[in-house]
Amino acid sequence: MPVAQKKPEAPKKFIPYEPAAGEEYMNEKQLEHFRQILLGWKQELMEEVDRTVRHLQEEANNYADPADRATQEEGFSLELRTRDRERKLLKKINETLEMIDEDDYGFCDACGVEIGIRRLEARPTATLCVDCKTLAELKEKQLGG
Repeated sequence: MPVAQKKPEAPKKFIPYEPAAGEEYMNEKQLEHFRQILLGWKQELMEEVDRTVRHLQEEANNYADPADRATQEEGFSLELRTRDRERKLLKKINETLEMIDEDDYGFCDACGVEIGIRRLEARPTATLCVDCKTLAELKEKQLGG
């Protein structure tokens, strides 16, 4: 039976950053913290891709029963859709790493304010502050339905 798809989550294996009093936002130490989070996340996703490829190769059977074949194909389809979402996420991770390299990370694309360390730890690829993201989601909801 196919397993329900889950959205790729930000990595949870890191020590939260504790800025010192008066520390400048997105200094080298903070940028390195987020670089390591992103690189770790990227590594996890790449390992998952390798596991999927091995699984698809090992489990590929040509079942005689159409129901068994359909079940297997549905499972493969779900896995491939998940990997496609992860491929898109890998692209976002790479773009975010470029932003860090260009010293353009941690600020809202819409209004320019600080996104915030805790928000970035929850979603390291975030490009909008909470307020702008909320507004964008409200607009999307109104236009979409």
